[in-house]
Amino acid sequence: MNADITWEEPFCGEGNNCFRLGTDTIGNAYITLNGAEHTYLTDTREALRALILDIKAGKADHLL
Repeated sequence: MNADITWEEPFCGEGNNCFRLGTDTIGNAYITLNGAEHTYLTDTREALRALILDIKAGKADHLL
């Protein structure tokens, strides 16, 4: 796991896996499944924010 990533508390959708969001000190954003913080996707905060908002809205829960 990258020591520079600060992970938020897990978000768990009903009946789905839990995921976590993280950020680093230079403005990158990260997403991973809870418990798999050593394996993550990274992108801009804006791109991951849009993805998370869609997941929370039920538009992309099949991705979990």
